[in-house]
This record gives sequence, structure tokens and C-alpha cells, in this order.
Amino acid sequence: MKIAVVILNWNGRQLLEQFLPGVVRYSPDAVVYVADNASTDDSIAFVAREFPSVKIIRNAGNFGFAKGYNAALQSVDEEIYALVNSDIEVTENWLDPIADTFANEPDTAIIQPKILDFKNKALFEYAGAGGGFIDQFGYPFCRGRVFDTVEQDEGQYDDAIEIFWASGACFFIRRDIYRMLNGFDDSFFAHQEEIDLCWRAFNHNVRIKYIPGSVVYHVGGATLQQGNPRKTYLNFRNSLLMLTKNLPKDKLYLILLQRMVLDGLAGMQFVVKGKWKHFFAILQAHGAFYRLFSSAYRKRASFQSKEYYKIKSIVVAYYVQGKKTFLKLF
Repeated sequence: MKIAVVILNWNGRQLLEQFLPGVVRYSPDAVVYVADNASTDDSIAFVAREFPSVKIIRNAGNFGFAKGYNAALQSVDEEIYALVNSDIEVTENWLDPIADTFANEPDTAIIQPKILDFKNKALFEYAGAGGGFIDQFGYPFCRGRVFDTVEQDEGQYDDAIEIFWASGACFFIRRDIYRMLNGFDDSFFAHQEEIDLCWRAFNHNVRIKYIPGSVVYHVGGATLQQGNPRKTYLNFRNSLLMLTKNLPKDKLYLILLQRMVLDGLAGMQFVVKGKWKHFFAILQAHGAFYRLFSSAYRKRASFQSKEYYKIKSIVVAYYVQGKKTFLKLF
């Protein structure tokens, strides 16, 4: 079972110089690709010169994360795709627990490793941490992070469990499942496209797992910083599109209405903090969502998973645990 490690790049010479050597060194049995989104720096010339074993895929434009991977993976035929951010530091034998899980669990199609913070390796990293879940209003969260606070890794999430979504920072998926689902939704551009893909996989009864035996370290925000209004816009818009595509029909409109109220409260919080650009980003996100609603609705699957209530019960149980963690931290 061959693994393709595919790193999406856009003007990322510095990140490739820092992290690509480790990927190559610690992935001896994998095929390593750099998929380039029409960079204007010398990153691809650097890869070709310094890493002749790495295969280069050249996309015709800067397609973002979603379309960038969709375009690149058309020419990747290995059985397992490992989609790895360019700001990820991998560790020795990081692929072994992943490969073993895929080999021994044919019904597991998507996997996330443990993701820790590159800047402070004792902490979980914001994007993915110890495995992702979603609450009944469509807000994603993960073990190891409570709101904007991350936990210290003390082995509390060293359990290999089923999760609802795997982080796009380091995302493993079977090639056949990726192609069956038509990959990421191009219209998302970036942010939450991996959650949408996992939800669609979940609706097809596909198992998604967190495997803590594989450890990587993520810089985070190397392309788009957490405080960037563009990030706020994409997160709010894409979250609403994802709900429209994947919620059970009998829950869709009520939850969308509730989200409008909650997003409005989030916008007012930005106003109180004087973060007007983020407030306007939420307004723009909602405007874009209204324009895209019909096209998103047409993408709905012909059936909806009856397991949505299972998600809801997992979320309630974890919020109890999360509240205890939050009180402990503060």
C-alpha cells in the first residue's frame, strides 16, 4: 500500500527549505510530491535542484487549498494520499501507524495524526489537535483546544478513536474515497473544506480516525494568520455552505436560522473589541452565502445520514469534558 505525501505550495520557498528535508528523510517508503499553485518565487527551482527525488506538479494558477489539491491529485495514483501543509514538521516513523491502520482497518478511510505546536512542542496545535468534532450548530472544535486556549499534551488524548473531522494540516485519505467524493469543494477556496469532505464521507458511512502514534508539529497561520479578516470571512462563509450541503433536511433551516443569530452575536463581539474589519468580514460572508445558497443546496447528497444525532451526543459529552479543562486552565 503506497503513500503519496503531497505538499501544496504557493511562494513557500522558506517553508520548503525548513520542512521538506524532514519529510523526505522520514518518508523513505512514500512518494513525495510538491504541488505548486503557480508560485512567483523560486520555490520550485529550489525543490528541483535540492530534492531531485521529489516529484513536482505544476498547477495553472493559485487555486487555493481546495481546488489546488483537486487539480494536483488528478495525476497522483498512490493508494493513500497524505495531504501535508508546507509548515508541518514530521517525526521519525510518522507514517508507520497510519499505514498499519489503513492496512488492518479496510473501513477506515480518513486519518489524522496527533498535531502539536511547532512553536511550543508541549502544546497541542489549534488546527486539529487531538481530533475534530462538530457541535449541533455546525461550529467545529477539537480535543486539546477549548475556544482559543490549547492544552498541554500530557498523554490525555493518546487514544486511537473515531472522530468527525480530520485536520487539513495533515490529512490522510484513501485515493478511492477521495475520488468517489469528488475531492474537496472548489468553491470553498480554503478553510473548512476538509470538514465538509469528512462530513460527506460520514454520510457515506466512512470511518474517520485519530491515530496518536503518529506525531507532527504544525507552525500554523503560515499562509493566512489567525487574526486576518480574510480568514474570518472564509470560516463564516464556508461553515454556512457546509451546513447547507450536509445537514439533514428536517434540521437545515432551523439550524441556519440559529446560526444567523449566533453569527450576529459574534459580529457584535468584534464591534465591542473594536475589530471592525472582522465585523464587516462576517457581513460579507453572509452576503456571499446568500448568493451561493442555491448552488450549495444543489450539491446536497441524495440521502442524509441518520447518524447526525450520534454526532450531537458526542458533542455534548465532550463539552462537559471541555468545560472541566477550561476551568482547570483558568
